[in-house]
Amino acid sequence: MKTFVVYDPPMCCATGVCGPQVDPILPRVSGMLSQIGGHGVKVERYNLAQQPLAFAQNLEVRALLETEGTEVLPLFYVDGQLVLQGRYPDTDERSAWVKQARDHADACSS
Repeated sequence: MKTFVVYDPPMCCATGVCGPQVDPILPRVSGMLSQIGGHGVKVERYNLAQQPLAFAQNLEVRALLETEGTEVLPLFYVDGQLVLQGRYPDTDERSAWVKQARDHADACSS
């Protein structure tokens, strides 16, 4: 794993961890992204409300939005491959991605 990119639905702030009613999955996703980045993986996260140009510039993301609407969000890409869409990862998926990043870091350091 070299890159991990998230395209989030429109949220009030970059992580969605603000306001009086925070979706409990959002802090977990933020934590996962921090862990993945800590293993040397380039992490990018885009919010449709704040960075619409990132969505428009990615042809695959733009096509998905045009055909399926914002319900397709969030989108998760690992090394350019779409790995999850329309929901945030569950505990097992988050753990697997962190493990994959850790294993990649270990392989690169040996």
